[in-house]
Amino acid sequence: MRGLKLLAGSANRELSQKISDYLNEPIVDTEISRFSDGEVSVQIKENIRGSDVFLICSLSGPVNENIMEMLVMMDAIKRSSANSLTVVLPYYAYARQDRKVKSRVPISAKLMADLLTVSGANRIVAMDLHAGQIQGFFDIPVDHLYASPVIANYIRDLHKDDIVIVSPDAGGVERARDLGKKLGCSLAIVDKRRSKPNVSEVLHIIGDCSGKTAVLVDDLIDTAGTIVNASIALTENGAREVYACCTHPVLSGPALERIENSPIQELVITDTLVWNAKKDCKKIKTLSVANLIGEAIRRIYNKESVSSLFD
Repeated sequence: MRGLKLLAGSANRELSQKISDYLNEPIVDTEISRFSDGEVSVQIKENIRGSDVFLICSLSGPVNENIMEMLVMMDAIKRSSANSLTVVLPYYAYARQDRKVKSRVPISAKLMADLLTVSGANRIVAMDLHAGQIQGFFDIPVDHLYASPVIANYIRDLHKDDIVIVSPDAGGVERARDLGKKLGCSLAIVDKRRSKPNVSEVLHIIGDCSGKTAVLVDDLIDTAGTIVNASIALTENGAREVYACCTHPVLSGPALERIENSPIQELVITDTLVWNAKKDCKKIKTLSVANLIGEAIRRIYNKESVSSLFD
């Protein structure tokens, strides 16, 4: 793939390197530095004129700094006369702000889409967007990838009888239903109410989990309040064991402490972003989505089907 060039932001270099190894394509040497006032400086050290560039940027914390770094890199790529620019976003920041829920608030997920488009992206590759409708915020092609094949393999390897896939809230029902169909498992839903941001209250379980192994599935875990409260409710409703899976492990604030003290046997996360834990949590297991993203990049470059990855 001589015309393909991989570039990577400074966030989550480990995932970028794994993608590079899968494709057998080196990451282009790029100097990323900061001026004394914090401004980002970028210089691409190799010729990328006429190349199809794939820029890998996981927009984890510090979120705003990594967004600005990405935009500056995009500008450098466009000014280096690249033929095309595809921005690969393992984690799409501000995705939870995808609609107006109060008066006089922004739709920050749309603002992110505008910034990416105006800065010169020709295509976006994103992993497990918080809301699939975010694709509609773009006027350029968006390839929406799912971590479900990786998570499904993990659940199969549990070798548990009577598994029930559980959505921790109504918004994730479609995600849980699709995974349940792949695995031939039943579905349950946790009915909750959220009184304010990062605070949730579980009301009851819709579906049968009594005597079963419950596997909670979510796209993102932040402070872990939702997933932990759901695990407690499942246990109280007779679940034999509780496991949890998520694509994006933000894991901020009291998340690790809550998980450690919860009924959750194991929490499976992926490496879409780097979670800056001050201590380890023995309940957490990390799976990589590097091969999945790498295969999507290869197919896009070769103009092959990406959707068939998930058939």
